[in-house]
Amino acid sequence: MSAGTFTPNPGAAPVSRMILAQTALETRMLLRNGEQLLLTVIIPALLLTLFAAVDIVDTGAQKSVDFLAPGILALAVMSTAFTGQAIATGFDRRYGVLKRLGASPLPRWALMAAKTLSVLVTEVLQIALLTAIAFALGWSPHGNPLSAAALVLLGTAAFSGLGLLMAGTLKAEMTLAAANLVFLLLLVGGGVVVPLDKFPDAVQAVLGLLPISALSDGLREVLQHGGALPWGDAAVLTGWAVLGLGGAARWFRWE
Repeated sequence: MSAGTFTPNPGAAPVSRMILAQTALETRMLLRNGEQLLLTVIIPALLLTLFAAVDIVDTGAQKSVDFLAPGILALAVMSTAFTGQAIATGFDRRYGVLKRLGASPLPRWALMAAKTLSVLVTEVLQIALLTAIAFALGWSPHGNPLSAAALVLLGTAAFSGLGLLMAGTLKAEMTLAAANLVFLLLLVGGGVVVPLDKFPDAVQAVLGLLPISALSDGLREVLQHGGALPWGDAAVLTGWAVLGLGGAARWFRWE
């Protein structure tokens, strides 16, 4: 036995290991939260089943599920990346969790990376569940899955940035109210379950620039019509991602 066998070697773990550990923690906390599960899983699944089974919204000659499934997938991305993350991060900030984590060996950028990875893990589970439900309802998607995945990633970046910007600048109670209000408004006016062409022309032009509209329309272009990556919708999502992430990097308050 050498003299240095029991010599302590303190130090922080590699950043990659810390990010993975924080990602696992964030994901477990999200999946254990009943309110978050309601937003991220139950509501999208119920909307998909209800509107596909009952002819509530006129979607033309196409099958309802072919129109609804891409929009519900977009809604699932928004519910996790924006609404859920904004509320959870806002209350973490209020209770001092972010302040304490910011003083730990885990860099602040790594904490945000872990939150983003947690969002992506949750989205994979959401998309798998919603896709299975849609297939059971007779969905027949077309197009390149890689194009759909690219839109989902851009949508995640856009909604995540906007959620972090809201959580880092508003009080937790205001974030809770505002995030839920935005969720409801975009559910109705974002082309998720109601086609944008049902709105007046002047309103359509504005609604088409919303991130949820760009994501749902882009996914429909790929999955319903079998089109290539819609660069216009991708550009809108990229613009919102730059705005949200840039604003969060500039104005996010940790206390």
